[in-house]
Amino acid sequence: MISSVRGTLLSLAGSVAVIEVGGIGLAVAITPQHALSLRTGSEVTVHTALIVREDDLSLYGFADRDELSVFDLLRGVTGVGPKSAMGVLAAMTPDEIARAVNSENDSAFRKVSGIGPKTAKLIVLSLAGKLVAVAPSPSAAAPQPIVRDSVVQALIGLGWNEKAAQDAADEAISSAAGAQRESVPALLRLALSELGPSAVREGAAR
Repeated sequence: MISSVRGTLLSLAGSVAVIEVGGIGLAVAITPQHALSLRTGSEVTVHTALIVREDDLSLYGFADRDELSVFDLLRGVTGVGPKSAMGVLAAMTPDEIARAVNSENDSAFRKVSGIGPKTAKLIVLSLAGKLVAVAPSPSAAAPQPIVRDSVVQALIGLGWNEKAAQDAADEAISSAAGAQRESVPALLRLALSELGPSAVREGAAR
């Protein structure tokens, strides 16, 4: 079992990162938010799950152990394969997943592509009691500047101008709760939600 990979990021193509380890390039499937936090040529560490099938070996990568643990739990739900589990993690943070499960909010999972009503209910039933959400803290410390800068730079790389990227990053930080405030992927998800799908053109034009 390959539980983690550390090496130089050779390339990013969509949601696939190629990481060089000992002269070998490993293709690792990651979420879009995770991809936005990485930079080609830098040294990266990802926690991984190796999925072995009769005719295929697939490596899935995660920013932290929490995401990997939730991925494994999701795969244990009937009807949820590794791609669907990645889809859930691309749409929701581990904390958001825990909150949805604990509040029996299966509608949160129905919004994920490939997850139907029956599977959404199964996720809630199967994961009940297995996840703990981080309680929001009104006095949570402000995120480190490097976290905000990473979010801003990722948004600029996607086509927004600096002012729009900074405003979206600040809005994401103010609406984030608990561990989200220190998570670049979580803040990116919130910022992209705030900007909306049409904002790339509008942000770039301003």
